[in-house]
Amino acid sequence: MKHQLATSLTKSVALAVLFMSGAAMAQTKAPEPDYTLSYNVGAVTEYRYRGLSQSGKKPALQAGVDFAAKSGVYLGAWASTISWIKDSGPGLKGPVEVDIYGGYKGSISETVSYDVGGLQYWYPTNNFSNVAANANTFELYAALTAGPVTAKYSHALTNLFGYTNSKNSGYLDISATFDLGNGFSVVPHIGSQTVKNNNGSYTDYSVAVNKDIDGLVLSATLLGTNWKSKYGSNFTLPGSGDKNLAGSTVVLGIKKNF
Repeated sequence: MKHQLATSLTKSVALAVLFMSGAAMAQTKAPEPDYTLSYNVGAVTEYRYRGLSQSGKKPALQAGVDFAAKSGVYLGAWASTISWIKDSGPGLKGPVEVDIYGGYKGSISETVSYDVGGLQYWYPTNNFSNVAANANTFELYAALTAGPVTAKYSHALTNLFGYTNSKNSGYLDISATFDLGNGFSVVPHIGSQTVKNNNGSYTDYSVAVNKDIDGLVLSATLLGTNWKSKYGSNFTLPGSGDKNLAGSTVVLGIKKNF
């Protein structure tokens, strides 16, 4: 009887040890990779940037690649079709925008993080300098995130998107990301663009609703600016006819993240 009891006790202890070992192994996290490399491709019914149409209120194709190191260092590139340079005057060209950026992300606390870096807007083959300054633009930026809210300031170290004598222009924006569950999120945003030594300063605003389906992101964004109320006329370009490139609109988008 004692032998049977001892055998039963031994089996129980062994099973308990195995169970606890299995539980510990299940709770052990996989080691964090030294870096990640991700890609995205997508399309929008119109490419808007800081509230202004970059594609003449026409659809645009977009794609990007991002490298993020465990240390917080990151690099990336993103591209989109555009038409604003061509639409600005006869003989002008520059059909693509390429953004090359890099920086560092870190945390101050569990709920507060920061992001600092630089961004080069590059318009290959553009000849905008025939009518104004070169369209290529370089900005430094710094962002602070607390909970769902992010405040970011971007400062141009060059002329800003072809405006002459516009070095040291700045853009301040505040946005928030609210997770609604089931892949849905809502992102309200407001921004203020200041253009040094030129007419062109304005405020833009938007509210985006996103749906993430296993890396396929569908979006609908209601956006607009105060351009017309501030300057008394629509923002137009010769090649885009009478289209108001700063007016209120809804932009639909689809993007696949890999």
